[in-house]
Amino acid sequence: MQKLRFVTGAFVAFVTLAQPAVADSTMSTSNDPRAAMQAVAALLGAETSAMAALPDQALAPRKPVVAKAAKAVTFRPDAAWLATQPVAKGGAEWACLTEAIYFEARGETLAGQFAVAEVIMNRAVSGLYPRSVCGVVGQRGGGGCQFSYVCDGRADSMRDGDATRIAGKIAAAMLGGAPRLLTDGATHFHTRAVSPRWAHRFPRTATVGAHLFYRQPGARPTVAVN
Repeated sequence: MQKLRFVTGAFVAFVTLAQPAVADSTMSTSNDPRAAMQAVAALLGAETSAMAALPDQALAPRKPVVAKAAKAVTFRPDAAWLATQPVAKGGAEWACLTEAIYFEARGETLAGQFAVAEVIMNRAVSGLYPRSVCGVVGQRGGGGCQFSYVCDGRADSMRDGDATRIAGKIAAAMLGGAPRLLTDGATHFHTRAVSPRWAHRFPRTATVGAHLFYRQPGARPTVAVN
C-alpha cells in the first residue's frame, strides 16, 4: 500500500510540474489512485496530440553541417584555367613579359602564347642570355633584335584590351612559377613561314600552333626565375 502511494505521489508531482505546458489538464486532490492515473492519461494524451501537430521537419533529426572543401585548381595552359586567375599586374619584369607575349604571339592560341612565354623564361635561366626577362626581351646584337617587335620601328602600344589582359595573366603565371610544359626547354622559335639558319643546327623540341620551337645546345635545364 505504501508503494502504491509513493507511485501515486510521483505521478501527482509529474502532473503538477507539467501543468504550465497543458493548461486544460486538471488534477484531483483525492487520494484515489485511479483519479491520479486518469489525470496522467489525460496529460499524456494532450502531449501526444501536441507532438502530432508538429510538422515532420521539426521532429526529424538535423543533419550536421559539413563545410565543402575548396576544389584545388591545377595549372593548365588553357582558357578554363586562365579564367580562374585574377586580373594581373606587376612590376617591370611582368610588363616586359606581357609586352613580348602580346606582340609576338597574341594571334596564337593560348597554348601558343604560353609557349612563347616559356622561351623567354628559358632564356633567362639558360646561362647564354641576360639573366632577366627584360634583358632577354630587349637584347640587341648582330644588327638586329632577338624579338622582332623591339626593332620594327612601330610604337609598342597594346591597343587590344582582351589580348592585353590575357597576356598579363600568362606573364603573371609564368613569373609566379607555373610549370613549363609545352616546349621542352626551348630557347628559340620561328613561324612556319620562315626558315632561319640556326633552325638547321638546333634540335627541334615542339610545334605549337604556327610556331616551331628549338633548344640551343649548351642551355642549362629550365628552372623557375625568381
